[in-house]
Amino acid sequence: MNGPLEGPGNNAGDTPRTAPQDTTESNREPPRNGSRQRRRDRGSRITQSDFRAAFGAAQLAMAIVDRDGRVVTANRALGTLLGTSPESLTSATVSDLTGLGGDDPMRRRYHETLLGRGGRMTCTRRLKHTDGHTLWAEVTVTPTEREGEALLAVTDISEHRDLQERLRHLEMHDPVTKLPNRTLFFERLATALAETATGRIGVCYLDLDGFKAVNDTHGHRVGDELLNAVAQRLRLCSQDHEHSGDGGGQGHLVARLGGDEFVILVENSTGTEQLSGLAQAVTLALQPPFELAGQRMAVSASVGVVEREAEGTTPTELMQAADTTLYWAKADGRARWTLFDPERNAHRMTRQALSSALRGAVERGEFLLEYQPIVGFDDDGLRGVEALVRWQHPQFGVLPPNRFVGLAEENGAIVPLGRWVLEESCRQARRWMRERPDVPLFVSVNVAVRQVWDADLVADVARVLEETGLPADRLQLELTESAVMGSAGRPLQALQALSGMGVRIAIDDFGTGYSNLAYLSRLPVRVLKLDGMFVRGFRAARHQNPADETIVTALVQLAHQLGLTVTAECVEGPAQAERLRRIGCDTGQGWHYAKPMAARRVSALLAVQPAPPEHPAPPGPEAP
Repeated sequence: MNGPLEGPGNNAGDTPRTAPQDTTESNREPPRNGSRQRRRDRGSRITQSDFRAAFGAAQLAMAIVDRDGRVVTANRALGTLLGTSPESLTSATVSDLTGLGGDDPMRRRYHETLLGRGGRMTCTRRLKHTDGHTLWAEVTVTPTEREGEALLAVTDISEHRDLQERLRHLEMHDPVTKLPNRTLFFERLATALAETATGRIGVCYLDLDGFKAVNDTHGHRVGDELLNAVAQRLRLCSQDHEHSGDGGGQGHLVARLGGDEFVILVENSTGTEQLSGLAQAVTLALQPPFELAGQRMAVSASVGVVEREAEGTTPTELMQAADTTLYWAKADGRARWTLFDPERNAHRMTRQALSSALRGAVERGEFLLEYQPIVGFDDDGLRGVEALVRWQHPQFGVLPPNRFVGLAEENGAIVPLGRWVLEESCRQARRWMRERPDVPLFVSVNVAVRQVWDADLVADVARVLEETGLPADRLQLELTESAVMGSAGRPLQALQALSGMGVRIAIDDFGTGYSNLAYLSRLPVRVLKLDGMFVRGFRAARHQNPADETIVTALVQLAHQLGLTVTAECVEGPAQAERLRRIGCDTGQGWHYAKPMAARRVSALLAVQPAPPEHPAPPGPEAP
């Protein structure tokens, strides 16, 4: 019987049973590892092959670039987009193809992406095709998993960009004239001011004279045709001005701001002569009539011209100055151009400052009164005083009435100001009455038309007279001739009520307006104050105008026939005073007698004033 350790010749079929098992157990892992690696290699080859196939067939233009921005490989779509073969793009730089890098603002971010330190970046670039045309593209650079490589993707957005530009053009241009509109003009102006740091810039801002009449008469369609025709002339005029050698080397922008307002922007201006020449050319270009709708239509233009240093100037400041200058051109007579005048503008700004401060000035007590004596021609005795308001402005000093009364009438501040003048004058007149009760001194207060319309003047006067205790016949109210002569309704009722109270009513500056003495007979007027223009002709023999004396004599005689007294203003010398006395004027005021003075000086004059004799009433109309 054989044992377990029998030799190889015995039971040969059983011997390999153990040995293969040992061999299999000891060698199983190496074949498994090799198979996995082979599968990985085969998968990698398949992946790379698939990627190359997909990369080459992709409709999206792409390229693999290295960390230096050089093309490693490009696909067919990129070659087609640029008009070349993909192979010819190898080794080209992204900067050559797209402009990325160099001085591009995104250069740093682009290089960070190439080095794998930044995420994906996208920008818009204008690319050049080999046939010479250009196209707009969206360029994207994305890091890949392979170190030192990035994927460049280029998308043609030319159609989208063209659509955007067409929409922007419609948005930025006037549909009637096809000129740049307000939005584009101010965008261009802002850019020009920012980029012209050391140069000058100018505008001609114009408005059509007479366009509204054409639009209203012929309708908006013809009005639009006229605007379009004007725009064409302006465009040609601007081009001719540029080509004449006066254009400063930069294109002029002609824009329509709206309505019948146009503007011409001159960048890098060579000076006011250039702008003035352009404005003159514009006014001349618009003079010939326009042939529209079978009719000849004429319009002109008023032009405001502004030229200044670009540095430190804002679009708003420049156009505000242009608007102001255009207003001057229209105020000066239209159909003309006017150059910006800093002094004139300073005066306008002062007017605005004064106007805005007027109401508060009354509340702050910034006003004072001075009084100019009114003297009798027969004995040079003091008969009354005219109250003249002054503004003690904290910035501009003491201002006379002609600097602010007109503004106060415009903005309504004349009502509270006039009420203050009335109250202060009556209080002071009552003081003088207590000082010299034997001298029947009256105080004369100027009243604006707006005070009669906007305020209850009758009630104010009644209240003030009662509060101060001043007799009504010691108060005289002066209104301008044009205001009194046109009185009707409420103003006339107010004058009649005041006269009924005993208040004296005087017409100031008589002789410059209606001069309708027949109308005077129906008004409650007691005094005429002759305008100074008549009296000035009496100053010296060599300057005398015989007509002045004839007119004044006739006015005085007619006034007396109507029961009125006459006061001559602006009496500046003894010769004038003597002639006015001879003519028959009752009273006078002016520098010959005294300048406007403080109340205390009037008190001093009253102190030495002799008691007046009884004066008969001025002659009235004879009884029938």
